[in-house]
Amino acid sequence: MLKKDEVDISKYELDHLCYRVETQERYDEVKEIFLKESKLLSEVMIWWRMISTFKLDKPLVYKKREIYVVEIPAPKEISDYPEGLEHIEFVIDTRFEEFKKMYPEISFDSRAESKEINPDIQLRYENCSVKFHHNTLEYVIKYLE
Repeated sequence: MLKKDEVDISKYELDHLCYRVETQERYDEVKEIFLKESKLLSEVMIWWRMISTFKLDKPLVYKKREIYVVEIPAPKEISDYPEGLEHIEFVIDTRFEEFKKMYPEISFDSRAESKEINPDIQLRYENCSVKFHHNTLEYVIKYLE
């Protein structure tokens, strides 16, 4: 999707991915699986649901990129999401306005640009989204402790 939109992410860290599940039972199952292969960085309530974040012992590898952090949100009561990739996040070293100017033909979702903690901009696609922010999720978790 990013290649099609000609968004160059080659110099940015692929910070983490978020894997969504459909039911609370599946959230509990997936959490147990990840606990065997990784360290639980946090499990916190955000927007009325638990979100677990794990640091993998061995990274997931995608096109020579190593991904060590995976986020698993419990399902929202009012959402009907299929299980699978929800979003990925990249850490960028450019101000959001400058980054958006690099891609004037693309309409970024900027609603989270003014969040107090780790603001982001994102591109929404049919089944998932790509977010760009300035700090890694692992850093944010440590910062909030």
